[in-house]
Amino acid sequence: MSRPTAAPAVKDPVDAVPSVKRLAVLSVQHVLAFYAGAVIVPLVISQGLGLDDATTIHLINADLFTCGIATIIQSAGLGPRIGVRLPLIQGVTFTAVSPLIAIGLAASPGAGGTEGLAAMYGSIIVAGLATFLAAPFFARLLRFFPPVVTGTLLTVMGTTLLSVSAGDIVNWGTYAPQGSSESDVAWLTIKGLLYALGTIATIVLVQRVFKGFMGTISVLVGLVAATTVAWALGDTDFSQVSQADSVSVTTPFFFGAPAFPLTGIVSMLIVMAVTAVETTGDVFATGEIVGRRITSRHIAAALRADGLSTVLGGVLNSFPYTCFAQNVGLVRLTQVKSRWVVTAAGAIMIVLGVLPKAGAVVAAIPTPVIGGASLVMFANVAVVGLQTLAKVDLHDNRNATIVSTSIGLALLVTFKPDMATMVPDWLAILFGSGVTIGSITAIVLNLIFFHVGRQAGPDVAVVKGRAVSLEEVNAMDQATFVEAFGSMYVGATWPAERVAGQRPFTSVAELRQAFEDVVLTASPTEQEALMAGYTDIVDLLLSQDVAPGGDQQAHMDTASLALGELDDAQAAELRALGSAYHERFSRPLVMCVSRVANRETLMARGWARVESSPAREARVALGEVIDIADERFDVLMADANPVRSAWVRSLEQLG
Repeated sequence: MSRPTAAPAVKDPVDAVPSVKRLAVLSVQHVLAFYAGAVIVPLVISQGLGLDDATTIHLINADLFTCGIATIIQSAGLGPRIGVRLPLIQGVTFTAVSPLIAIGLAASPGAGGTEGLAAMYGSIIVAGLATFLAAPFFARLLRFFPPVVTGTLLTVMGTTLLSVSAGDIVNWGTYAPQGSSESDVAWLTIKGLLYALGTIATIVLVQRVFKGFMGTISVLVGLVAATTVAWALGDTDFSQVSQADSVSVTTPFFFGAPAFPLTGIVSMLIVMAVTAVETTGDVFATGEIVGRRITSRHIAAALRADGLSTVLGGVLNSFPYTCFAQNVGLVRLTQVKSRWVVTAAGAIMIVLGVLPKAGAVVAAIPTPVIGGASLVMFANVAVVGLQTLAKVDLHDNRNATIVSTSIGLALLVTFKPDMATMVPDWLAILFGSGVTIGSITAIVLNLIFFHVGRQAGPDVAVVKGRAVSLEEVNAMDQATFVEAFGSMYVGATWPAERVAGQRPFTSVAELRQAFEDVVLTASPTEQEALMAGYTDIVDLLLSQDVAPGGDQQAHMDTASLALGELDDAQAAELRALGSAYHERFSRPLVMCVSRVANRETLMARGWARVESSPAREARVALGEVIDIADERFDVLMADANPVRSAWVRSLEQLG
């Protein structure tokens, strides 16, 4: 059968490679957006340890060099399991700044200097190895990152990082020459605000006026235009370019053999646990933007890249690495989804790391200009978070409490950044970042409201809010059994009724198989009626509203399917697919979303099914119904025993 309105297959935009000219310009834009955040960490650590200028420059170069390698590992991938292969740039995590300074000072007899660097780097290497090895365990906890958690994480990331942009914009007056009058400082602050507003206005103007390639480089145009104006007015200085060395290459263990203090290792393990949450948020944000459904495999690959990059950081005199939210916002703003653009940006960073003159050119960009550009990008991250939260039922007071409490605490720490100095040292890492406390709060509250229950015994389901064991399931009356398991199939209770008659069961696997068998052995009329009761996946994706009596769980399932923003043509193609399928088979198109990675996969599978024979498609559609029921059975088990279920699945997978 022909596809009446189907578009020809196109290459996934994430894997598409732009032309050389476009690739060069777009990758430079990513580097400029990233640069300020990349160099601030070695600068702050250097100041905290009292390092001299030569050492500081070496740390910056080593950071840029390793950032480039880490970005290539994350975006291009290394082997089948390392690197998420999405347009994500790796940068030094801000969470590590205070702990690293503390480790360096504790290991320095003179309370500062390069003596403490060996202890820092040893702790970093151990933490990186631990992150690499623990990645699959952490990724198996993905069930505990529903849209209410991921949407909150992204909103928190975007809103709290706005304070970084605000600091770049309004703090320019602090760079006034010593002895400047208050009026001079005030005027410099105003000029900084004007440069930031000019950068923002240029970005908005380019987005409004231009389409195509020019629209995708709006941030680069804003940075170049504002920096040019600042240079013409004498507010930026490129003299450091001539003073910088031509070539400077970092060497492994430049500051000596690493040391491994126990307290330092523990501190860095905590840091990496926190950054794992932040990386998870960034991966979800990028998946939402580029139209990829994020699975535990993606999270594990991203965390392995974090761990490997952090080990490289310890070896190459740099620091721990995580995904950078600045560039997530840039992907959202420009809609350039190619991971190879980010890979090319990584190559440019390697060049900057060995050519200090090139880095000096980028360093000359005024901080208010960078602040104006990052303000736009961070706000775009928050927009992605709001789009994700739009899929959440905020009429449910539990969800509303998770969102409001997490954002409130995150903004508390953001508005009062000195809170970290007011609490005991063991709490400082929690209150040192709005992203950290907001993310952890969302995860913990989601567990408390939706998962925490009695953990002892082989609980397999939740009935009226109480976890029940397999023995209790076997002892239930039929009505209670149907109440517990009837939601596995939409609009039909006969599967649960028939399974109830087969009790007792000796294992959870036997119970699961019974649900599969009663559907497979049902009459063709019953099977067809069962499939007809499901909502067409096209209707689920194009409508956020649940009809009275509709399948709320189906809307929650498809909420995790990241398709990106559908334009009119893409929405029309989805409708054409649904119409063609219904016209041919007179039933809704049922599809288990866990097998759908993106829109291209969904469309390809859908049209292939339209062209199948009726007999074959009946078997495929019934298999999709059973797959959906299996996943809902897993949810019942996870709700009964959330933490244990996740760890058991991890151990089974490793075995």
